[in-house]
Amino acid sequence: MFERITEETDEDTSFGVEVSYMEIYNEKVHDLLNPANNNKNLRVREHPVLGPYVEDLAKLAVQSYNDVSHLMDEGNKSRTVAATNMNETSSRSHAVFSIILTQRKFNKPTGLTAEKVAKISLVDLAGSERADATGATGTRLKEGANINRSLTTLGKVISALAEQANKGTPKKKGGGKKDQIFIPFRDSVLTWLLKENLGGNSKTAMVAALSPAEINYDETLSTLRYADRAKQIVCKAVINEDPNAKIIRDLQAEVSKLKAIIKAEGLEAKIESYVFDTKSNGG
Repeated sequence: MFERITEETDEDTSFGVEVSYMEIYNEKVHDLLNPANNNKNLRVREHPVLGPYVEDLAKLAVQSYNDVSHLMDEGNKSRTVAATNMNETSSRSHAVFSIILTQRKFNKPTGLTAEKVAKISLVDLAGSERADATGATGTRLKEGANINRSLTTLGKVISALAEQANKGTPKKKGGGKKDQIFIPFRDSVLTWLLKENLGGNSKTAMVAALSPAEINYDETLSTLRYADRAKQIVCKAVINEDPNAKIIRDLQAEVSKLKAIIKAEGLEAKIESYVFDTKSNGG
């Protein structure tokens, strides 16, 4: 990405890259890149167009891959981890690292600057837990319960989205509105924040981490079912840009197309003559 930005030669085009990093711990959102907000529970809100977002989440500008890697490492140091019987450094939270790329292009004929925005979200899910296997008690037990709850909700969301994609939302009997399958996004902070990533304006890929050990058979089977259902989700990605800028660009393309047709038909002289006669006659 940064190489392509460096290779851009258009003087009217500029780019900006920002990153954010948060964890979802016990259904609360913490900022991993802002020490002042690290222990503060941030609020999740929903924009009517852009979807769910975290209020007051820090966004830091970066200019290279090294900047991104450094901030990710710094954020990892603030993540909540603890020892269990199965893992000495077990993640006790889900984490979302986002990279926001903004392209700004100045249009000389109109004097307007159009923006296009893309976001890459890297989501690290904490693994499901069995209390008898991890030996969790007290705080660790509560953390594991919240992790399992959010993963269960994620499974329900994925299943509902896959079912919706397979059914194609058929019409109700009698020609009414289309059936809408309920998607429980708001049942968990994790699924609410991943609403656009899972079933909205996005392209989604899932990497499943599996264990060959027999003791982890149930977890491995559950993860494979997750991945199989996730493959069936159908997302429709569109360009994130100002609708007015899109209209102007489409009109300019239409004008260019008409000019090309006029030139190809050899009608330029006739049109110029008609325009001159109209002006001369005061039309």
